[in-house]
Amino acid sequence: MSINNVTVDDLKFVVQSCPAIDNHAHNLLLPSQESKYSLLNAATEASGDALRDAPTSLPHLRMLRHLRELYGCDETAGWKQLMAKRHELLAADAPAFFRKCFEGIHMILMEDGLDGDEVHPYAWHNQFTPGGTSRIVRIETVAADLLRGMWESDRLDITAAIEDDEVCGEIWITFLRAFEKVIADFIQDVDVAGFKSVICYRTGLNVHVGSDVEVATRGLDAFRDDFLADCDTDNPTFRIASKGLNDCLLISTCRLLTAANEQNGIMKPLQFHTGLGDNDMSIIRSNPAHMQPLIQRFPEVRFVLLHSSYPYTREAGYLATVYSNVFLDLGEVFPMVSRDGQEHIIRQAMEMTPTTKLLYSTDAHHFAEGYWLANKQFRQALEKVLVDYVECGDLTINQAINVAKDVLFNNSNDLYELDLDLPDLAVPKKNTLQLAWQDNTSVSAVPVVAMSSSGTNDLQLLNDFESKHDDHQFACVQWLDYMSTLRARIFPWAEFRKLVEDGQGFSIALGNIGTLQNDTITSAVSMQGDILVKPDLESLRAAYRKKLLATASVIASFKDDTGNLLPTCPRSILQRIVDRIAVENNLQLLLGFEIEFVFLRSNTADNDRSFEPSETNHAWGTLTPEQCGTTLPILAEIVAGLLRMGIAVRHFHSESGPGQYEIALAPLPPVAAIDALVQARQVLQQIACAHGLKATMHPVPFNSVGSGQHVHVSMHSFPPNTDSDTTETQASSFLSSILSHLPSICAFSLPNNISYSRVRANHWTGGTYVAYGYQNRETPLRTITPNSHTHFELRCMDGFANPYLALGALLGAGLLGVQHETQLTMSDCRDNPADISDSQRGELGIREELPSDLETALSRLDADDELCEVLGREMVAAYIDMKRAEREMLEGMGMEASRIWLLERY
Repeated sequence: MSINNVTVDDLKFVVQSCPAIDNHAHNLLLPSQESKYSLLNAATEASGDALRDAPTSLPHLRMLRHLRELYGCDETAGWKQLMAKRHELLAADAPAFFRKCFEGIHMILMEDGLDGDEVHPYAWHNQFTPGGTSRIVRIETVAADLLRGMWESDRLDITAAIEDDEVCGEIWITFLRAFEKVIADFIQDVDVAGFKSVICYRTGLNVHVGSDVEVATRGLDAFRDDFLADCDTDNPTFRIASKGLNDCLLISTCRLLTAANEQNGIMKPLQFHTGLGDNDMSIIRSNPAHMQPLIQRFPEVRFVLLHSSYPYTREAGYLATVYSNVFLDLGEVFPMVSRDGQEHIIRQAMEMTPTTKLLYSTDAHHFAEGYWLANKQFRQALEKVLVDYVECGDLTINQAINVAKDVLFNNSNDLYELDLDLPDLAVPKKNTLQLAWQDNTSVSAVPVVAMSSSGTNDLQLLNDFESKHDDHQFACVQWLDYMSTLRARIFPWAEFRKLVEDGQGFSIALGNIGTLQNDTITSAVSMQGDILVKPDLESLRAAYRKKLLATASVIASFKDDTGNLLPTCPRSILQRIVDRIAVENNLQLLLGFEIEFVFLRSNTADNDRSFEPSETNHAWGTLTPEQCGTTLPILAEIVAGLLRMGIAVRHFHSESGPGQYEIALAPLPPVAAIDALVQARQVLQQIACAHGLKATMHPVPFNSVGSGQHVHVSMHSFPPNTDSDTTETQASSFLSSILSHLPSICAFSLPNNISYSRVRANHWTGGTYVAYGYQNRETPLRTITPNSHTHFELRCMDGFANPYLALGALLGAGLLGVQHETQLTMSDCRDNPADISDSQRGELGIREELPSDLETALSRLDADDELCEVLGREMVAAYIDMKRAEREMLEGMGMEASRIWLLERY
């Protein structure tokens, strides 16, 4: 069957390959705790003696077959053989096995109130999914932990509370206030995606909804007469299982969620265990139909009915149909129910429920295999049901494809306000370049990304973006000025669409590009004229945000009033040079940036703004307990955010300085690489700020190890597979010319006097001499491949630089070398140039030092006619004037004041 060239095979491909948001799952067990539990429970709610018969059930027999596939065992393997193979796989490479089990899951919303001391923390699971893990908070666990804490600190005298109503009332009020404070804090916590109640297990879903006074009174009565009366005064369990008490806590949570929505626009869903469970639950009171009064009482709370509400799927589907604030989760029945049962459950859920109300989950817990089994079986059942509906004419193929995307990804993304992008499901068709990119010889394929100059229609790019992101409200058009200040104008989405349809851009004063960071006017300012700011839709990304203003970020270039790219636009200068290298020399370039930065805390003592590192128990590559509890979770959130935006990250780790870290981005063509760098740095700083920290790219924020912004440059023949000797010859000329122009390039790459405090020997910051060397970190150019110049790292660059200008100067110098077929007369230096003699340096062709201050670099640039011609004399003159004006302004502030001023801006 084919409709408009879309086939059933396309539908099957989407169902099987669409990344999933698992909207409800649990933590994996610590290795030391696995012996307490059985993997048999992955396919049954039976326990105790009843568990003996589970292996004869259809769900168990099917699970056995699928585990043989997962473990790579033959069809005769029994349970003992499977468990032996499992042990072998975990012993060989547990992380690899876990990654296999999590395949197909993009992000997990993890309810971590189950077996808290026996499982890995929820953030530990971030390593296995591209989108990481967010937390679902179980409210009954919060309450139990509070009561346990009160008892352990002697603030809960159970005997006195039972005997004295006044004491009981005081304890109750203290507890209830503490509970509401914790819930309110979790509502504001960016790591918390929602909440869950297991009231179904404890006292049933027939929640008593009354007046505030009645609910509070019933709560107090249950606390005194049931909860406290059942407590063992010597060793209480603190399980919250008293009707009025449970109802009160649940209703308090609903009130707080409603208030947060009304006051701050924050609405985090509330999940409920419904339907099947183990034998300590009343199956009658697990019917979600009991919840109707609660749903009606709190219309702003988003209720998620978990576990398909099986066997009450139809009742749950009805509620999700007639109430806008009710959603049905399709989980736990995979793999707990037979194949036929699973298909019937999906059909029942779709009998009347809007498919935009259906959510995917695994409900996996304890064992990673639970994720794999649920993922596999759900997709099999969903594919069968959707294909049947298409063949019967109930759905078109495109409608069925949209259902699959919605259930697996979009519905949870919208409901929990995750701001994720659904990754492209199309089979990649772009050309690839083969390159050895990292410090070893591993080879990876990198897509060749064309800029909008390729002829791609901007409106088509916008339409493609809108098809993947339907919640955008604003577009933030951004550009980087000469001082590397990120400027922006924000448009409501409808106005942004008009801007793209018009195809011209918007006007700003020409003088705006000649001002300093604080809008101080310089001699480069022109008082007349406008420029057009033109967004490049190739750089359009859904911004990673937690209540941030813009929902999309796009980088812009400058045009003149005739519509041509402005010759003084940093981004356009770089693109023009890259195009010339490709057209005139058949060379393709890729850039990969390493972002070094420091997390800071702000001090406001004595009304003087100052900063200190976020942590001091810190060294290169460390993973200390302090880091794990402070900045590493924030760093993980940053990297997860970048991945969601489509910015690929190679790795991240701590650096040597206090609070210092590095994130290495994957390689891209030059303009695209810098666009991603600019957007990545903004995300980095925004998320740090949301956690009360400052992430600075200042090269020397303290008198300690400084931060650079190193960049890898890789050259490749275009088209690929051209004679490698020719490419190596071109690369040699490219590198030779960069070395001869490097003092001039430093005016862009090290654009502040403080930048030159890192031009030091024996600090691995690039050294003090104009030189290059294989894997030599004491030279400003480090070649990566032995006896080759096609891949090198520029080390003399920091976060103050405008990377479009710095790389424009670097690549422009390289272009000159290829054009002139410059011979590389300098030799590969394998030592620290500062530690060898003058004669030894002379033999290697090392003849000059790097500039020691900005003025020296600016003077070298001003006198470098060749490089000025490539870059454009008008831009270079304006840049030099502005950098001198900036230096004068900073010197007038004094050393400490200027340091703080720069820390606040970079």
